Amino acid sequence: MKYLHLIWAELFRRKTRTVLTLLSILAAFLLFGLLNGVRESFAEAGKSAAGAQRLQTGSRLSFIQTLPLALNERIKQVDGVSTVTYANWFGGAYQDPRNQIFSFAVAPNYLDLYPEIEVDPAQREAFDNTRTGILVGETLMKRFGWKVGQKIPLQSTIFPNSDGTKNWSFDIVGTLRAKDKKSGGWYDSLVLMQWKYFDESTPYNRGEVGWYVVKVADANQADRVAKRIDALSANSSNETKTMTEQAAFASWMKQTANIGMIVTSIMGAVFFTLLLLTGNTMAQAVRERIPELAILKTIGFSNRSVLGLVLTESVLLVLIGGALGLALAAVLGPIVNLGSGGMINMPPVGLNSWALGVALMVGIGLLVGALPALRAMRLNIVDALSGR
Repeated sequence: MKYLHLIWAELFRRKTRTVLTLLSILAAFLLFGLLNGVRESFAEAGKSAAGAQRLQTGSRLSFIQTLPLALNERIKQVDGVSTVTYANWFGGAYQDPRNQIFSFAVAPNYLDLYPEIEVDPAQREAFDNTRTGILVGETLMKRFGWKVGQKIPLQSTIFPNSDGTKNWSFDIVGTLRAKDKKSGGWYDSLVLMQWKYFDESTPYNRGEVGWYVVKVADANQADRVAKRIDALSANSSNETKTMTEQAAFASWMKQTANIGMIVTSIMGAVFFTLLLLTGNTMAQAVRERIPELAILKTIGFSNRSVLGLVLTESVLLVLIGGALGLALAAVLGPIVNLGSGGMINMPPVGLNSWALGVALMVGIGLLVGALPALRAMRLNIVDALSGR
């Protein structure tokens, strides 16, 4: 653009004000980059190719309501079902209740339905043959400095064991790792234990499972299979609701916390504040330059040219600050992950975040620059030069 030097000079006419405004925009888009990555990671859960063939059956009443183990054999007989497994939520914590760990008690064939989880064959065999054995995600192994062969204590925030306390002891027999870090990275933070050991050790389970995972023979028939499974317990005290793994995960998250709504609410408040701040900056900048804008019109700049100059200045201001913010988010994410030893797992700022971010930058720039640009376009040369 042949007028870029003119726009750039006007943009940094008041350097302190411009830098402070850029820092505000940078902070807003830094927060956007980090939070949108979190939202996308939750949205991606269950979208793997393997997950497309899996259904999850839980209680229709609530995800914390258990189901009888006897339902396992009945589900196996449903036409279209290839394999069935089950699991329970353990509610584990390490050393301190605040160190919450995603920990499940799982059936012996649980990993057979999750080919996207990688386990060394020897360690898988050790897990199958060790009553107190657990498989631990590699992120957790690094976070707490655990090693294979180590005996560790875990607390359950829900279930006491046979001695009445909530302190459990396990032997680490292997490591879990996700083959695809984008769609299944959270597997690296899991702990899997033997369901039989869990069931026999706590007096509050006794043959109950938290949910069933079903692999269907044909993914195109998943809806039909889900209805057949739910029909098994219709009008009973253990009615079920079967859905795709992605839908089940989303439903579970909504019962605990609506990540999408939380992120949208935070970003809505941030961007509303940014609109007011940037809008005030642009209005003040144009107000200070009224005589100069009048001179531009005098020497031949059209109303549309003046409008374009102000709008471009506004968009450029937001684009510079926003791009710096997203770039900083992309850099900080891996650094935070590395520095926390796996305690924090920030997803990368992907192409979708950049595309949405740039669209927001342009939109915000046009919005905050619209009124000052219209004022500049309608400026009367005589009044402006006379100071009216």
